[in-house]
Amino acid sequence: MTKAHVSRRRLLKTAGLGGTVAAVSLIGAPALASDKLEWKMVTSWPKGAPGVGTTAQRLADRITAMSDGTLTVKLYAAGELVPALEVFGAVGEGVAELGHTASFFWQGKAKASVFFTTIPFGLTALEHMAWINQGGGQALWDKLYAPFNVKPFMAGNTGIQMGGWFKKEINSLSDLQGLKIRSAGLGGVIYDQMGATAVLLPPGEIYSSLRSGVVDAAEFLGPWSDRAFGFYKAAPYYYWPSFNKPNGSAECLVNKAAFEKLSPDLQAIVENACAAENAFALSESDWENARALADLVSGGKAKILEFPSDIIEKAKALTPVVLDKFVRGDPMAEEILISYRKALSLSETWSRVSRQALLNARDG
Repeated sequence: MTKAHVSRRRLLKTAGLGGTVAAVSLIGAPALASDKLEWKMVTSWPKGAPGVGTTAQRLADRITAMSDGTLTVKLYAAGELVPALEVFGAVGEGVAELGHTASFFWQGKAKASVFFTTIPFGLTALEHMAWINQGGGQALWDKLYAPFNVKPFMAGNTGIQMGGWFKKEINSLSDLQGLKIRSAGLGGVIYDQMGATAVLLPPGEIYSSLRSGVVDAAEFLGPWSDRAFGFYKAAPYYYWPSFNKPNGSAECLVNKAAFEKLSPDLQAIVENACAAENAFALSESDWENARALADLVSGGKAKILEFPSDIIEKAKALTPVVLDKFVRGDPMAEEILISYRKALSLSETWSRVSRQALLNARDG
């Protein structure tokens, strides 16, 4: 039983005996379960978008249900309250108490934010979760966002991504020259270095940009979400592997001042709702991506192709150089890269003799 619950019982007991003083002494304390709060959640996703959109709604519903309506969360999809790429600032400034988004959208504000979504040739979903929960990643993430009045939590994961949708077939590295590709995070920098031009677009603008020719290719998430957005109708060549996005961690942003005003039990509800949704969303994405990929293949909606080896080799060679240059001169980013690389080195050895070995034996 939490201290918050004990205090409530004592309050009720004392009030029943006419203990007005005890009740008055709690005025101005953090929100109690008897106080009704309504928080706004802004997101970077179109309303109901399979994967990230449904994850955001479930998170809002989890917090509301787990608090028995004490803390009600109302969701606002991208553009309903703030634009998709302004969620971070909106939460920090108190326009909304919560946000659901992806950290690599904020590298212009906090350079090292990219490490908390995904890094080219980096940690997979489970490895990333281990780094955040066990390897010091959460403390670094908190430290990075604290100056912006934001507290972050993992709150959903779309798992490993696909390489992206292309209007024309890619047969070699030279075919990337001059190509405009929608890409987010450091994967976009890698594409730039390989001769393409990375363009950052909000999720809701990707399909129309493919159709109109604003971009020639686009990477977003996995088959489940990508199919729902209809990307295959504009760019039928669907490439793998996703060297640029081996993980798909979503984040719940919480206004730090608002979070600290909550009672300990409500803080725990927010934190545990995020953790529950993070685990559920990852399993859901793995299942639904497999189903969607089967549909895309069997229905002839897309041509599933492997990236040419020279593209993978070039991207892999560029990655450490890009990372070192990216963090140079930013002490916080340098500290996070050191921690991230330590986690990656530790994970590689275990993954090689466990998951990778098993998959090779099972499917080889």
